[in-house]
Amino acid sequence: MADLIREKDIQIAVRDEAISERDATIERLTRHAERLQEQLNLAIARRYSARSEKGPSPQMGLFDEAEVEVEREALAAEEPPTVERVVAGHIRKARGYRKPLPAALPRVDIIHELPEDERLGPDGQPMTVIGEEVSEQLDIVPATIRVLRHVRLKYGVRKDDASGVKIAPLPPQPLPKTLASPGLLAHIAVSKYQDALPLYRQEQILTRIGVDLPRATLARWMVQVGTELIQPLINLLRDRLLAYDILQMDETPVQVLKEPGKMGHAAHNAAESKSYLWVQRGGPPGQPIILFDYDPSRSQEVPLRLLEGFTGLLQTDGYAGYGAVVRAQGLIHAGCLAHCRRKFDEVIKSQGKHRKKGLAEEALVQIQALYRIEKEARDLGPEDRRQYRAQHAKPLWDTLHA
Repeated sequence: MADLIREKDIQIAVRDEAISERDATIERLTRHAERLQEQLNLAIARRYSARSEKGPSPQMGLFDEAEVEVEREALAAEEPPTVERVVAGHIRKARGYRKPLPAALPRVDIIHELPEDERLGPDGQPMTVIGEEVSEQLDIVPATIRVLRHVRLKYGVRKDDASGVKIAPLPPQPLPKTLASPGLLAHIAVSKYQDALPLYRQEQILTRIGVDLPRATLARWMVQVGTELIQPLINLLRDRLLAYDILQMDETPVQVLKEPGKMGHAAHNAAESKSYLWVQRGGPPGQPIILFDYDPSRSQEVPLRLLEGFTGLLQTDGYAGYGAVVRAQGLIHAGCLAHCRRKFDEVIKSQGKHRKKGLAEEALVQIQALYRIEKEARDLGPEDRRQYRAQHAKPLWDTLHA
């Protein structure tokens, strides 16, 4: 009888163990299926959903920009803008106020006079000027193209004596033996890199006024300016950038055609090899410095090279490649709220259509409130901004952290 009971107990134990293993397998597969479903939901969202972090393209309003702005102005006209003015100890809001044109702009006076036969008073006596009423318009003179002729005078004892002839030296030129003046180079660079006007469009503009400057020539000039002329200024900016105690840094992938040493896995994949453009932003708040550095690598050696000598606070997106320079130079490593927010947003997207409101939504609400506080404090001075953040933002940060 005891043997029978013992055998039954063994059978029950074996069955319970099998059931436990089955339940564990079911739970493991269920969790795996949920993870796969979350990854699928997130992949679908990334592929088909609108990316809220990405702003509209500047080209979207290329053709209807004028109509859109007129409509917007008409809506705003229903409630004219207000400007606060201090009058007799209190603030009065003037409606429909127009900002004056900058005083530094040159003025051209256009005098408007009455015809002589209209300058007579009721009694026929000539009228005299007793005042004036001035209204201003903003005018613009299109770019003036001119040719600088460097006339170098020659000096000698006699016209027929070539020995001992002297000639006035030519001043230093940015790109010798080219027809590019400093003003032209500056105009091309500002138009391309500040105003986002491509070189082929600048070529078209120059062609309309009768100047033949191929895009290849403009491109070669920009390369020479970037590699030869601008480097001393970049060195000075980098020294000032690293001397300040707060610096932001990020890297973004770029593709470079026919780059030596980066031919990819096959010849047809040469253009798919990733390189990186590293951006650094820092310097005094009123005069920020932004520098870009190209490197074919994303390794930790790049931040070590670019941040050599820097001490202070480094803000990044959390990429592990910055860890080496943080440890080596004892930096304070700060994170980025936008990247933090993205993780909560991905949690929501991974849950698909049947998601339930939870901590991720609550975190996004807290971050949105923090963004609103930063917008409100944007125009404050440093000390006022610090106090405003301490009063309004710190409680939200404490709640978010909890």
